[in-house]
Amino acid sequence: MLSLKNISFDADDEKGKVSIIKNLSLDIEAQKFTVVTGPNGSGKSTLARIIAGIEKPTAGEIKFFGKDITDSSITERANMGISFAFQQPVRFKGISVIDLLRLASKKNLGRGEACDYLSEVGLCARDYVDREVNSSLSGGELKRIEIATVMARSAKLTIFDEPEAGIDLWSFQNLIGIFQNMRKNIKDSAIMIISHQERILEIADEIVVLTAGEIEKKGEGKLILPEILKSQSRANCGRTLNTEAC
Repeated sequence: MLSLKNISFDADDEKGKVSIIKNLSLDIEAQKFTVVTGPNGSGKSTLARIIAGIEKPTAGEIKFFGKDITDSSITERANMGISFAFQQPVRFKGISVIDLLRLASKKNLGRGEACDYLSEVGLCARDYVDREVNSSLSGGELKRIEIATVMARSAKLTIFDEPEAGIDLWSFQNLIGIFQNMRKNIKDSAIMIISHQERILEIADEIVVLTAGEIEKKGEGKLILPEILKSQSRANCGRTLNTEAC
């Protein structure tokens, strides 16, 4: 489905050029729920933004279903079937939830269809379908509405950048349930999530671990997750300096 070959990305700071992604190659396969994880500053979100077309790689090639999209814009990629969900969903003053769903689906959705999408993400449709997408909505509500718009797009590849950011524990529990349902109904599409949350890693078909802009390890979720948890446990023991407890 999606193939990244020798991708690099450099950014400017006060000291000059900084290498964020370094000669990275990765394939995202159809019918798979892939989670990209790693420490802060490892390049996870930058990688997601490169795939979506928000950032352009310094070097390398990106192909989607065999077509070179390296120079394609975010709009062109969206039209090809690549959907991107931000860490913090955008608020749209003056636009209702049903308007947003209609824009996402590119058709004049009926109220019944719009309500179906909202129900899938655990929202009481009649309470939300006419709500304005503004500051009156909580972070968790916005997140679920954004996921409903992602569903309405029927994208081939959906990218979520740290979807757990800015939401409370109750909303996070609901979010896990939504992702579990999306995974069951993945069909010919693919989902890629940037996250370090164990609950999200637990439902991954494949886990990719980034460290300092490079792939440290990659493989089947149930094989990679125990390695991640073991390394985290060792790191925590090292911080406590309590060898007996470890």
